[in-house]
Amino acid sequence: MAIAMKIASQISKSSWIRKMFEEGERLRQEFGAENIYDFTLGNPDVEPPEAYRRELQKLALDPIPGMHRYMNNAGYLETRSAVADKISRDAGITVPADNIIMTCGAGGALNVVLKTILNPGEEVIILAPFFVEYKFYIDNHGGVPVEVWTDHDTFQLDIDAIEKAITTKTRAIIICSPNNPTGVIYPAESLQRLGMILKGIHDRTGHLIYVISDEPYARIAFDGTKVPNIFPLVESSIIVTSHSKDLALPGERIGYLAANPRMATAGQFMEGAVFSNRVLGFVNAPALMQRLVAKLQDESVDIADYQAKRDLLVTELGSMGFSIVKPDGAFYLFPKSPLADDVEFVKLAQKHHILLVPGAGFGAPGFFRIAYCFDMGMIKRSLPAWRTLAQEVGLKG
Repeated sequence: MAIAMKIASQISKSSWIRKMFEEGERLRQEFGAENIYDFTLGNPDVEPPEAYRRELQKLALDPIPGMHRYMNNAGYLETRSAVADKISRDAGITVPADNIIMTCGAGGALNVVLKTILNPGEEVIILAPFFVEYKFYIDNHGGVPVEVWTDHDTFQLDIDAIEKAITTKTRAIIICSPNNPTGVIYPAESLQRLGMILKGIHDRTGHLIYVISDEPYARIAFDGTKVPNIFPLVESSIIVTSHSKDLALPGERIGYLAANPRMATAGQFMEGAVFSNRVLGFVNAPALMQRLVAKLQDESVDIADYQAKRDLLVTELGSMGFSIVKPDGAFYLFPKSPLADDVEFVKLAQKHHILLVPGAGFGAPGFFRIAYCFDMGMIKRSLPAWRTLAQEVGLKG
């Protein structure tokens, strides 16, 4: 075999999101882009905020000498300070710049954290439904993923189930809020309870369990909902995030990780994480993007646009009989599949030129994901196809 057996096996289990996106490319070629309703990939169709273009133009017209050279593996101090200031304001505690590492997106940040903390065979709890790449990232560094379900009706944290899943091998818990794929936001009360449980374990046994908070959607919250900052609630916490969604820069691969200053081991963790960022081959986050996002920590794409799309789909699909938990943020819906086999339902939807991702791709068979970070015109054009599909599977609107 030309490639490792492990990789060959993982390819066969790899992202349904990408598979369906690629199928969409084929269908667009065959039927025309205007006749395909692609809800697969969380790839925002909005443009970055105007402030981004202004800062980019400034750098292009008046470049900083040496701005494309290597820097500290953690990133530019100016950028880390800007990020630290923003987190400090959100958390209500002082976060030093030394607790920030600029990374190649949230995926890069997650891999840096996992390489830094995992010993072979240690466990990482992931909460279903979950972003499927978590499993591969954990495996990258010799860890073992342990799946724990959130509440089946609300997708909120099941703290009792998490506590029962903790063993002497548990090293970390990954949470994502607002969540991909459900869009729910975990309230401060749940996170605080989780933090108290983990602190109790550490105080009794010395066993340190990290909470890795994956937050690329933290600025995309609806109806005035505030996403709680993890630092005041969970002492042993690390934030990983990117500007792919909040600044609509997914192709630029710019993000960061931040270690909670309340964590006694923060200094040692940061030393290890800077080293891991280098030896994983990232070396440092893209220099130009670091310069830009330093000035954009209070900027965001238009949240009202996403909320309008959410409201339209929740109302229209709900009237057709689909069962949906209304999301608090991000730009996804995660309805129940009208068919017991969610993969079969997704295949049936494809016949109506609706492209979806089965819940099985998120460790949650029986559901399917809709990404609505696309043109409102496409979403509205898709509604007759949705109605036909709903009738075909026997839904009663």
